[in-house]
Order: sequence, then C-alpha cells, then structure tokens
Amino acid sequence: MTLWIIGDFIFLLVYFCVAKFVIGMPFVGISLICIYRRRHLAMDKNIEEFLQSHNNFLPIRYSYSNIKKITTNFKHKLGEGGYGYVYKGTLRSGKEVAIKILKQSKFQGQDFINEVATIGRIYHVNVVQLIGFCFEGSKQALVYDLMSNGSLDKQIFTEEGNKFLDYKKIYEIALGVARGIEYLHRGCDMQILHFDIKPHNILLDKNFTPKVSDFGLAKLYPANNSIVSLTAARGTLGYMAPELFYRNIGGVSYKADVYSFGMLLMEMAGRRKNINANAEHSSQIYFPLWVYDQVNEEKSVEIEIVADERMVIRKMIIVALWCIQLNPDHRPSMSKVLEMLEGDIDELQMPPKPLIYPHDVPVNNDEYSNNL
Repeated sequence: MTLWIIGDFIFLLVYFCVAKFVIGMPFVGISLICIYRRRHLAMDKNIEEFLQSHNNFLPIRYSYSNIKKITTNFKHKLGEGGYGYVYKGTLRSGKEVAIKILKQSKFQGQDFINEVATIGRIYHVNVVQLIGFCFEGSKQALVYDLMSNGSLDKQIFTEEGNKFLDYKKIYEIALGVARGIEYLHRGCDMQILHFDIKPHNILLDKNFTPKVSDFGLAKLYPANNSIVSLTAARGTLGYMAPELFYRNIGGVSYKADVYSFGMLLMEMAGRRKNINANAEHSSQIYFPLWVYDQVNEEKSVEIEIVADERMVIRKMIIVALWCIQLNPDHRPSMSKVLEMLEGDIDELQMPPKPLIYPHDVPVNNDEYSNNL
C-alpha cells in the first residue's frame, strides 16, 4: 500500500511539472516577444527623437517605398558586409547613387545615428556625401553619391588595381585621405573621430578622388577634448590603435585615427596587407617591421617600382612609421602628417622602430575578441 502511495505521488509530481512546463512555455515565449518589442520600440523612439531634434541640418528623408523605386526593387547589388547590403540606384534627376540597407545592429541604432549625425553635417571633397536616409522602424537605409571605382582595397590588393593606379596616383590618394581625416579632426564645429580608417572604408569616385566613408563607429566630441571616453575598443583588428587595448600607454584621442591612417598608408605603399602569412620570407610577414629595417639601412625596398617613384614610396613609408608609433604622444597630428607628405623627403627623420605592444604587458587575445 505504501509503495502505491509513493508511486502515485511521484506520478502526480511528474504530471504537475510537465503540465507546468507545457502551460508555461507559451507565457515564456510571449514574455520574450514583449521584451524584444519593447526594446526595439525604445530604439525606434530614440532614433526618431534624434531625427526630429536635428531636422534643420539633416539631408533628405526618403520613404522605404521610394528606396525600392530608386533601386528598382534592389535589382543591382554592389556589395555587402556586416553592416548590410549596398545597392545601386538612380534618383529622378538621373543622378546615380549607392544605397546602404542596414541590418538590425547590436548597437541599438547608434550606428545609424552616428552615420546621419556625422556625415549629415560634413561637406568636404574627401569625405563621402550623404544625400539622404530612410528610417521606418527596422527598415533603415543611407543614400550616398555613387563611387564608381569602389573601395581602395580593391585597387591596391589586386593585380587588376595595378593597371589603373601608379604610385603617383596612390600618393595623391594618400594626400586626399589625410586631408579628409584632418578635416574631421579640426575642420568641423565638433571633433569627429572615425575609429575605423582602413582601405575598405576609403571610396574612390570616377576620378579616383578618395572619400572617407562608413561612420558607424564614429564619435563626436567638443573640439577642445584631447582625451575621449570609450567603454570598449572599437574598430578593425590590424588598424586599431594599441591604446584601445593597453590603457597604460596613453589615453584615447584623435591619435587613434592617426595610427589607423599609418597602417593604411603602409598598405598603400606596399600594395599588400600589413600581415601576410604567405610572405616569401618569415621576416616579411609583418610588413611594417620588415620595411623599417629596409628603409633604415637605406636598402632598396622590394617593391616593383620605377626609379623616379622610389622616393615617393620611401616618404610614404617613413610617414606611416611615425603614425604607428606605440605611444600616442609620439605620433604626429594629421596636419603634421600632411606637412610631412607634402614636404621634402630630405627633411624627414626616421622614427624609432615601432613596437606592436608594450614590452611589460602580455598579449591578451581574449581582450581582442571580447571588445569587438
């Protein structure tokens, strides 16, 4: 009899747990949906409030149906990335544009606000022009001038690029990028730090005029702020300034963009990625350290160039080496970078050999992955 009672009790307990689970699951699902909706409604409200409060300087606002018409229902895709997709479009005036359709991001719409807030107030020949935008809840789009020659990485990292860009043109592009970044740092009423300068984010128009683009990670600060506050590292590995990881070497400032430009400039000079595991010699895997020894010892850098271009490339490399100094205080400002690039190479001094990370701080790979 006792065994029957125990058996009935166990049966009822199991039945109760199963019933509770079955009945409770829909409520759990509904709760999760409600939380998701509240979160996104709050994000949408945040973006809409921003758009309304900055309505005076914002570019044209398009409806999503207009975006579909402009792109002929998203017929011609130009590219894609973590941000979303880019499509070719044509305005009623006949002007060709590129339209970036944004994915829902983990930044609660902050990347969309960054893009509109920064580019919306910028007018410079070396910064991409934002023509308009679309915001209808989850449907978000940015409308830019079409850059018919694509991004810089396609020009310097492929053999096809060699057919179009000689080193004189590469040097001119470097000057244009430097002018664009210098304008962001000093030419606006607010200091704009980009935090993601890299070849992929430099677009080229039909005349190969460079335009700094993609302001999804940008931050605006008062022009007199020398050190800025960040809660986490931002940018792309290989171009990110070391102070974003090692806070003991200096505060985060506009010098982070200078570092990224230096890494970009080095890749432009070498027509290769700074890190290349398939390099012919192991010493050439990390290009900045290898090329430093070549230039410092006045050896001929192993790049296929004609004699009259060699001095231009040497100048670009020396300036890049100054830009990627470990200590932010040892890097030049972008105005000084322009002065060095435009000046006489004989007036340039070799900087100290760049360090990848502080000697007294161990490399923490987890820190890299956790902050991206």
